[in-house]
Amino acid sequence: MNVLDQFRLDGRVAIVTGAAQGLGRAMSQALAEAGAHIAIADINLEGAQKAADEIAELGVKTLALNCDVRVPEQVRETVARVHTELGGPDILVNNAGITRWAPAEEMSWEDWNDVVQVNLTGVFLVAQACARYMLEQQKGSIINIASMSGFIVNHPQPQASYNATKAAVSQLTKSLACEWAQRGIRVNALAPGYMNTPMAAPFFTQKQYYDNWIARTPMGRPGEPAELGGAVVYLASDASSFMTGHTLIIDGGFTCW
Repeated sequence: MNVLDQFRLDGRVAIVTGAAQGLGRAMSQALAEAGAHIAIADINLEGAQKAADEIAELGVKTLALNCDVRVPEQVRETVARVHTELGGPDILVNNAGITRWAPAEEMSWEDWNDVVQVNLTGVFLVAQACARYMLEQQKGSIINIASMSGFIVNHPQPQASYNATKAAVSQLTKSLACEWAQRGIRVNALAPGYMNTPMAAPFFTQKQYYDNWIARTPMGRPGEPAELGGAVVYLASDASSFMTGHTLIIDGGFTCW
């Protein structure tokens, strides 16, 4: 097969969580451009529907679903509906995530638990629900969105819960990859650095954060969401057929220093 053809995703069905905006929206666009049908699962149904309508203009099938990744029943129902209406799923991008900033000694249990439930438990629940279908078809690619924050401690913001959960996502990725490697499912992760997303945008306007972050980034700028497109298509496609259990860091060189 021609090497470029290995990146094609024609007819495959991808679920992308937290894709109403930001990184999830951009990765959904990239997967659709490679030919995949897209199901956007987000707690913000209005935003998910808008994103789905825009992506449908590429000529692929789309579906917008209201899903809270912390709730097992919602997750199972969401994946079942995708299977019924679109098929598959063949690809999962586990992107939904949140952060809370607070000094560790002051962080409330509620804030800690929210981050753990979305960033870690939610990743597991959606991967589990999708894997049950992928195991039956003996083929699938799961891409968990980790972060460079799982490898370093971000500064100056205090975010122990975020750092801890993103490190856990990378380890969960390895664990699931090993369990399912001989049963047709590949599990990898993407670990972005500072990206120009709606979630990060308010902090980019604050000099004490932006100047510090950019000074520590060799490329001297934040990433753009579209710059993850090539990587997510690679991990979703046959081009990465011998790759599993790996976390791919895309951070403008931040973790080099």
